[in-house]
Amino acid sequence: MAMLYIPRFQGAAIAVWRRNMLVWRKLMLPSIFINFGEPFLYLLGLGYGLGLFIGEMMNMPYLTFLASGILASSAMNTASFEAMFSVYTRMIPQKTYEAILTTPLEVQDILAGEMLWCATKCVISGTAILVVAALLGAVQGWHALWVPLVLLLVGLCFSGMGLVMTALAPGYDFFNYYVTLVLTPMFILSGVFYPVTSLPVVLQSIVQLLPLSHAVDLIRPLVAGLPLSNVPLHVLMLAGYGAAGYFIAVRLTRRRLLV
Repeated sequence: MAMLYIPRFQGAAIAVWRRNMLVWRKLMLPSIFINFGEPFLYLLGLGYGLGLFIGEMMNMPYLTFLASGILASSAMNTASFEAMFSVYTRMIPQKTYEAILTTPLEVQDILAGEMLWCATKCVISGTAILVVAALLGAVQGWHALWVPLVLLLVGLCFSGMGLVMTALAPGYDFFNYYVTLVLTPMFILSGVFYPVTSLPVVLQSIVQLLPLSHAVDLIRPLVAGLPLSNVPLHVLMLAGYGAAGYFIAVRLTRRRLLV
C-alpha cells in the first residue's frame, strides 16, 4: 500500500488544506479579485460586445455559451496556477514542506491536501463568476446549481497536472512552458469561444483528448439548461487526468525532496 502513495484524507490531507485556508484568509480579497477579474472582463467584453453580432450559438445565447466556457477555463487556470506558483513557493523558497515533513505527514498527504485546496479555490472563484453570469442573464436554469460540484472535479484534474510541473520545475520561469504549450492551446481549442465541431475533423479528435473540452461539455449544458450527455466519459477523463497527475507528482516530489 505504501508504494501506491495513498493519502489519509480524514486527517492528514485535511490538515494541509486547513493550513492553506488559514493563510489564504489574509489575502482573500486580492486573491478573489485576481481569479475573478479576467473572466468577468471576458463576460462583459465578449459576451455582450461580440454577442450582439453573433446572436445565438448552438441553440443558446452567445453570452450563455461564453459564460459556460469561461467557467471551465477559469477553473483550469485557478487550479493550475495555484498548483504551480503557490505550491512551488511553499515547497522550495519557503521550505514549508520541510517543516511539514517533520510531523507524521508524508508527501502523499501534503499533495492530496494541496489538490483539495486548489479545487476549493476553483469552487470559490467559479461560484462568484456563476453568480455574476446569472445576474447578467447568462444562466438558463436551476441545473446550474450543479456547476460548483463540477468545478471541484475540474480543480482536482488540473491541480494534479500542475503538481507534476511543480515537481519538475527548476524555477518559476519553467512554468511558462506549460502555460504556453499546454494551457493556452487548450484555452483556445477546447470550445470556450466557439464549438469544437467547427475545427477540422483531425483536430476535433485531438481536442477530445484534452481535459478542458470535457470540463466544458459538462458545464455548458448545466448553465444552458440543456440535457447532459456522455457524463461517465467526461467524469472519467477528468478524474483520470487528476489521479494520474497526483501519483506521478507524488513520485517526483518524493525524489526531489529525497524522502
